Amino acid sequence: MTSTRAVDPIMAAVTAARDRVGLGLHGVACSGGADSIALAHALIAAAGAPHVVVITIDHGLSSGSAEVAAAVARWAIGQGAAGVVRRVQVAARASLEAAARTARYAALAEVADQLGLACVMLGHTARDHAETVLMRIVRGTGPAGLAGIPAQRGDFVRPLLALPREEVDAYVARHALPTWEDPMNEDRQLTRVRFRRDVMPALRRENPQLDAALVRLATSAQEWLAVIDAQAAPFARFPITCSQLAAQPAAIRKRAVSLALEAAGVDYDASHLDPLDRLVTRRPRGELTLDLPGARLVRRYDALVAETGSDPISPPDPCLLRAPAGPYELRVWQPGDRMRPVRLKGRSRKLSDLFIDAKVPRPLRAAARVLVCTTDASIVWAEHVGLAFGAPENLMPTPARTGGSF
Repeated sequence: MTSTRAVDPIMAAVTAARDRVGLGLHGVACSGGADSIALAHALIAAAGAPHVVVITIDHGLSSGSAEVAAAVARWAIGQGAAGVVRRVQVAARASLEAAARTARYAALAEVADQLGLACVMLGHTARDHAETVLMRIVRGTGPAGLAGIPAQRGDFVRPLLALPREEVDAYVARHALPTWEDPMNEDRQLTRVRFRRDVMPALRRENPQLDAALVRLATSAQEWLAVIDAQAAPFARFPITCSQLAAQPAAIRKRAVSLALEAAGVDYDASHLDPLDRLVTRRPRGELTLDLPGARLVRRYDALVAETGSDPISPPDPCLLRAPAGPYELRVWQPGDRMRPVRLKGRSRKLSDLFIDAKVPRPLRAAARVLVCTTDASIVWAEHVGLAFGAPENLMPTPARTGGSF
């Protein structure tokens, strides 16, 4: 008679995540709470203690936080893993939660970089996932916000995201693991605490399967997002050519600008999406602007750029193009450069004048690229202008890497 042994869902999830990441030194963020302690314990069992670094971030926001961080580190060392404690300064902002999260992720990324970690695992569960989706709905999110917490973003991996919190509690009890509760988890001044203690229980009385329903919604949103992102990606880099993007459906337009803002590190929220779309679709008489936290979006002619102060964000990167085979080189244009564009049928003119004729915004002119024939130093192609008169139609620079527009 064959017997089957039940597979522990925590161990199965952590082992699968470890296998996806591959060999190396693995980090795990551990506050001392049940979810992160269970994750750290399972990762030590799956990867082997010498291959695990347990990282505790001390935000210094509650009395005794330093002692808890030290205790978690001692527990990790007692398991044979490395224990690292980082104290962070939380900036004074309207949202204490957001400020603490920003400081925490920055510190985790710094530790990962310093130690060469293959990844940093985080202990978010399906409960956290559901809470995040609901909070975003109440706050007023766009469709992308419904995707909730990603299972992986960069080096941050969340193996427990599909598991209910009850599985974590059962694992902790089964292995008699120590836990340390953060007093801030009882502070109803914090949005997540109010949702966890008050809002979610009330809604579960209406739908006992609320958490699963919200997680399904997030999964559907992630599936939608994958399709939209693939179509938006070619346009999602500043400077954005508005006439090209304006021809796309509204969902793609808004997502492309959102992705460009995220890549540039500019904050925005759902209330900005319609004004941003108007910047893309309207034909300006002069210059259109929209102020966002920490940046200004500017529509000049056909180009949408993001600026902090007077500096454009994400100017063109010459490394995105490569010269074709032959006696050609690619460089940034220089004052005094001249070329014979097709539209002038061989007549030579200064590039600076050609840029003005083409209404190329000043921030884009500075890094415009030209393709030069090295045998006679003639310019055979210029960005924003096109091919020179008599140049072969296929004589164009090609992308040096995929995933961006040029």
